[in-house]
Amino acid sequence: MIRFASLGSGSAGNALLVESGETCLMLDCGFGLRETAARMLRLGKHPSDLAGIVVTHEHGDHVGGVFRLARKYALPIWMTHGTWVGCRQDSAGLDLRIIDSHQAFTVGAFDVLPFPVPHDAREPVQYVFSVGERRLGVLTDIGEPTAHVCAMLSGCDGLVLEFNHDAEQLARSAYPLSLKRRIAGRLGHLENGAAAALLGRIDCSRLQHLVAAHLSERNNQPELVRGILAALSGGTLGKISVASQEQGFDWCCLT
Repeated sequence: MIRFASLGSGSAGNALLVESGETCLMLDCGFGLRETAARMLRLGKHPSDLAGIVVTHEHGDHVGGVFRLARKYALPIWMTHGTWVGCRQDSAGLDLRIIDSHQAFTVGAFDVLPFPVPHDAREPVQYVFSVGERRLGVLTDIGEPTAHVCAMLSGCDGLVLEFNHDAEQLARSAYPLSLKRRIAGRLGHLENGAAAALLGRIDCSRLQHLVAAHLSERNNQPELVRGILAALSGGTLGKISVASQEQGFDWCCLT
C-alpha cells in the first residue's frame, strides 16, 4: 500500500508526503521549519518520521525549506546535479545524494524513478514512486507534456497532476506580459486544457486517486478544475480531489 498527502500546493509553497510501511518521504519543501512541522502534525506526522527529502527543482516554493529541515533532523536529500547547482549555497555539510534524471533509486520501501520535464529550471525532474505493483505519479511545474512524460505516467494507480491556470484568466490578468509568457510558455506551467489533454494521452485504467495540484490562486478556481475533471471522468479517473495552498490534501491510499 502507498498513501500520500500534501502539506500545501501552489506558488506560496509545496510539500508532499509519500508513505509505505515504515518509509515516509517528503517530496519538496517550500515552507519554513515551524510551518512544515505544524502542517505535518495536521497529517499525524513529525519531521523525525521522514526517511529523507526528494527534490524536483530549485525554485523557492519547492526547495525553500529543504535544507533547514534536513539540517535540523539529519535527513538525506536527493536531487539532480543541475538542481544542486541552482541552490548549492545552502547545502554545505548535508547528506546530499545526486541523482541521474533517468535512473531509479531505492529509499526504504520505495523505488523512486525520476524523469526530466520541460520547466524553467536547471535540471528539473518529476517522479514516480513505486511499491510492488502500486505506482504514484507526480507531475507539477511543467510547461508542456512530452511523449516520455506520458509514458512515465501511464498505468499509475495514483496521480498528482498540475492544473495551474486557465488560459483566458491568465490572458486577462494584471500580470506583466513577460510573466504571462513565462507561465504559458513551453517551460512554464500546465494550463487546464493541456492537463486534461494529457489525461487523454495516458493509460488511466488503474487510477484510484487523481489530485489536481499547483492551482494558481489568481488565474484558476477549484470549481473550474472540478468541472473539467467531472466532464472528463465518467467514473474512469478514480476519486478526484483538488489540492489547496493552505490545506493541501488529506491522506489518499492506493491499495
